[in-house]
Amino acid sequence: MNVVLATLNAKYIHTSLALRCLKAYCEKDFPIEIAEYTIKDPVMNIVSDLYAKQPQVIGFSVYIWNIEETIKVIRVLRKIMPDVRIVMGGPEVSYDTGEWLDKLPEVDFIIHGEGEETLHHLLQEIQGEGKYHLVFGAAYRKVKNGAQETVVNPPRPKLNLAELPSPHRFPEDRESLANRVVYFETSRGCPFSCSFCLSSIEVGVRYFDIERTKADLLYLIEAGARTIKFVDRTFNIKRDYALEMFKFLIENHGGCVFQFEITADIMRPEVLDYLAEHAPPGIFRFEIGVQSTNDVTNLAVERRQNWTKLVRTVTKVKDSGKIDQHLDLIAGLPHEDYDTFRKTFNDVFALRPEELQLGFLKMLRGTGLRRDADKYGYVYADQAPYEILGNSLMPFSDLIRIKRVEDVLEKYWNAHRMDHTLLHLIDRVFGSAFDFFQRFGDYWERQGWERIGHQLEDLFSRLRAFLLSDEAPRGMELDVVLGLMKLDYFLGHNHKPRKVWWEFGMDKSELAGWMKRLADAPEEAGEEFSRLGLGEKELQKHAVVERLPFDLERYLQDGSVSREAETLLVVLYGTEGKRGGRAFTLRLPRGAAAAL
Repeated sequence: MNVVLATLNAKYIHTSLALRCLKAYCEKDFPIEIAEYTIKDPVMNIVSDLYAKQPQVIGFSVYIWNIEETIKVIRVLRKIMPDVRIVMGGPEVSYDTGEWLDKLPEVDFIIHGEGEETLHHLLQEIQGEGKYHLVFGAAYRKVKNGAQETVVNPPRPKLNLAELPSPHRFPEDRESLANRVVYFETSRGCPFSCSFCLSSIEVGVRYFDIERTKADLLYLIEAGARTIKFVDRTFNIKRDYALEMFKFLIENHGGCVFQFEITADIMRPEVLDYLAEHAPPGIFRFEIGVQSTNDVTNLAVERRQNWTKLVRTVTKVKDSGKIDQHLDLIAGLPHEDYDTFRKTFNDVFALRPEELQLGFLKMLRGTGLRRDADKYGYVYADQAPYEILGNSLMPFSDLIRIKRVEDVLEKYWNAHRMDHTLLHLIDRVFGSAFDFFQRFGDYWERQGWERIGHQLEDLFSRLRAFLLSDEAPRGMELDVVLGLMKLDYFLGHNHKPRKVWWEFGMDKSELAGWMKRLADAPEEAGEEFSRLGLGEKELQKHAVVERLPFDLERYLQDGSVSREAETLLVVLYGTEGKRGGRAFTLRLPRGAAAAL
């Protein structure tokens, strides 16, 4: 029996751990082929590829992000392959399973819950006697008294994870390991009960054998994996386990990057101390779900969170300079209105995470919050991902405004295109991060820029347009902001930029004068610059310069704006084999010329 397991990933670089777990468990008795596509692939391309494989059974793994596109594929498949058995499984259909089966006559079976053992049993019955009532964890249709009815079998008992084969050893995966994200689980389940999250429904945490886990990780690293993302809901729930795994990865990382979801307020100080001392920079990345700093909100969604301890963890990790942190917020939770969400945003931004993810509440099937939707006046979309449209405290108009914050937050802060500029504007001009992103986002939307593409220089030009508009605060030192924008623009290039977004004021003779001065007296730009020993021709090739009307070096040292001196900003590219720009400064008396 030819079996194909398929899914539509969000992006090409993603891989499906679920399909590989199913294949590993079932392939001892059934030939299994994995077929991965993306939600951007044309439906007919996917259908044509699956049709060419001529399977007797096709299984689809579905989530909120791919269910609608998967349904389109299934409906076309059913028309051209009327005899193929179609199976669905995954989080999106593990709840309201009977409703899904009634809604999708093209689907023959749905698996709810953990799928390895259930799929294997189901394939045995498809190939054998068809005793589907014995397949716990499956739903199907049968005819009774001349009428068709939907049957949802009881759930299957939890699997013994020690008995599951590894999903990471398929030879056909080796070639693509370096170019795709590998998803990896060391445990299943979550110890917490947040009512907006599917993970809260499964009680307890089960672990895979740690020695097999280490062996699989070593295999992946040695086979060329570059990014491994752990899907454990709370990687650090057991201190000793987390510490042992961190030590193992530090000793064996091989240049691979590892991403974890952690709960920051339970991270033990000794673990933080160990990471600060021993973790190589850049190999670990932490995702931390903050969601809200509003105590009333957290109580309503049964979320236990100690804000003081969370701040301690995030601050200590940031101060170590070893680990990037991605902090998550959810807009639209119970008891959170526009003003309290503004406070939540500012509380979290004050921690200066490398990435701040602003998401909007999804009313996921099976969650307690979806069942209690009426209690809070929720209105939400009927189709996946079931994003809220408003509630009794946060109307649609407020959500629309916050989406503008999300838009410019992604383009500017999370992309780290102008950190010096943004922090200056947030701390000294707009009063808070939320107010800056909101006012800029409102302006962005009124200009219609969300409908057109953006190159790097466009982002700078549009920020300048906003700062020059009547909607920006009065009294800011605009020349300082523009100077910081120029610094950020130069530092944002890997190679010497071909153009700038401002009118460059130096003529050729003045530029040549500065290049001569830098070549003849390099010590004026600092010891490191002098050590490079660059001549005029090399500087012409590798350097950009710009004059700023304030003392940039002093600003970068202590944040003060001094106009007692000006600055010649010098940024070098491609020297000593290094990518990106390196900034140097030459402090100038006000009005100084280029000549020595």
